[in-house]
Amino acid sequence: MSISAQNILDTLTHVRYPGTGKDIVSSGMVGDVSVEGNKVSFSLTFQKANDPFFKSVVKAAEQAIITYLGEDVDVRGHIAVKFKELPQVSKDESLLPGVKNIIAVFSGKGGVGKSTVSVNLSVALASLGYKVGLLDADIHGPSVPKMFAAEHEQVMAEERNGKQLMIPLEKYGVKFLSIGFFVDPKNALVWRGTIAGNALKQLISDAHWGELDYFVIDMPPGTGDIQLTLVQNLSITGAIVVTTPQEVALADARKGVNMFMNEKVGVPVLGLVENMAWFTPAELPDNKYYIFGKGGGERLAQELGIPLLAQIPIVQSICESGDEGRPVFLEEKGIFLSLARNLINKNNEFQQK
Repeated sequence: MSISAQNILDTLTHVRYPGTGKDIVSSGMVGDVSVEGNKVSFSLTFQKANDPFFKSVVKAAEQAIITYLGEDVDVRGHIAVKFKELPQVSKDESLLPGVKNIIAVFSGKGGVGKSTVSVNLSVALASLGYKVGLLDADIHGPSVPKMFAAEHEQVMAEERNGKQLMIPLEKYGVKFLSIGFFVDPKNALVWRGTIAGNALKQLISDAHWGELDYFVIDMPPGTGDIQLTLVQNLSITGAIVVTTPQEVALADARKGVNMFMNEKVGVPVLGLVENMAWFTPAELPDNKYYIFGKGGGERLAQELGIPLLAQIPIVQSICESGDEGRPVFLEEKGIFLSLARNLINKNNEFQQK
């Protein structure tokens, strides 16, 4: 069966928005319809970022396409979600008064190596002579303590200007804090967005970060309340999006880029990092095996008009170093030094605009 854009629109008239009872096509929610073979993509635009129905509507749209157009239609992961209005929160310049640049490291989904990039980028920046801080804001999967072999260390506090402030730990020239230092690692952290957002704000405002050239935030994956709270409360200089070459990861990365570039957020996306770009076995250092697909990150960067800052391969040393609490940068400097320099250059370009 040959699928047309009109077929898609006709099908989506069967999906109703629960808030009004009207179908999503006549409501003007459907846009950017595209068909490439059996791959179908389109966007759904909701009024507000905290719309309680957006997840259920996306699932209903996917199911409608499969039900009416056939199970072989590739639609899952190809629906872009947009929002007309995002919560307006005034950015608090006083939270990090001594910080020159705040860099958000983001991924649309978990498991793509965002924390590995955050840690090694931070160490690379420090090795170039910059003063660097790192906040592990991944509430539900804090991994920075393990990556620095600091799981059992305690965060101390001291009084400064009449206020008790946490003193970030420091290794390899990087000051760092993580929610992982304050919760039991054996238990799942079940917090609502407001509680999680307040906890992260404390790690920022109730800590003595001092003067920093770069403050790197290892963001939680996804585009929920916690991410929006961080983005809109802090004067973030720019964002880096981390993805892997698979289509499902690229689809989620698109949503993240859209969130940052939305005019109501207005955070520059400095570039994209393609992690797990290929596999290189230790015994065959010149060989590349594209086990997750080839060049997906590069194509996405071109599609979105953002720079590709780095392609990071799967090598045994990266896996081992994270488990051993020793940043792989200490052994594999080239990739992460290049990433750090590319980041600095793009950040400077945006600052000069």
